[in-house]
Amino acid sequence: MTSDIQARDAAGHGDLSIEDPQGPGKRYSRLFGALFLAGLLVYGVGFGLVSSVTTAPDFLSTLSAHSTILVVGAILMLLNTVVDIGKGVLFFPIAERRGKRTALVYLAAITVQVVLLDLGVLFLLMLVPLAELAAGVSSGWATALGSLLTQANTVAFEIGQATLGFGALFMTWFLFRTRMVPRTLAAWGVIAYTIHIAGAIAEIFGIHVGLILSLPGGFFELALGFWLTAKGFNSVVTIPRRGHADGAQPSATSMAPAR
Repeated sequence: MTSDIQARDAAGHGDLSIEDPQGPGKRYSRLFGALFLAGLLVYGVGFGLVSSVTTAPDFLSTLSAHSTILVVGAILMLLNTVVDIGKGVLFFPIAERRGKRTALVYLAAITVQVVLLDLGVLFLLMLVPLAELAAGVSSGWATALGSLLTQANTVAFEIGQATLGFGALFMTWFLFRTRMVPRTLAAWGVIAYTIHIAGAIAEIFGIHVGLILSLPGGFFELALGFWLTAKGFNSVVTIPRRGHADGAQPSATSMAPAR
């Protein structure tokens, strides 16, 4: 009886292993991981379809024949909004008891990111009526405006990625600190998102290294997605006391309430 009371008191102060709030089924964690995989697929396919149109030489002159491809790709990119917001919303109950501020930062960063990405997609969709206006007319202004719209999408995307990376740093550091996933995987995420932010900022300033520097983050999200879908978060999380070596279990004395 006494040991049970001591354990509950210590858990209430955040010094003991705390049960995973997701429950035995770990439904939240598996769905959280599945959304990472869904986001890579949905946005990746959509971005590929749009790029196949906008990267062609003098794409405005042929856009009317490929407008369906561009619109379908844009819709898939917009669908990613639901996926990303879902990640932020799902992470909130996962982290709320042990890192409410982390959950808030991650949700806020994702919200800003999807707004910027959606704004970029709207710029791309404006290419369709622009191509219709410029059809059959050799117009330098239409080409210039088309180039401006595609560049605006790129800038919005890169700012969104930098914002996402900032929030994801908090999320991955939380996973590293709480050992909810293997520390090697969490540390990979911290490093990968730091590199990703650097790549996004470099792209904004015209240094085209963003694609290469985004690869570590992309592979991390793929690995995290598969890991969580298969295993979920660790069901017990140990947050050591200050003064204990990181990862060390509290002693029996430290578990007992002060008298």
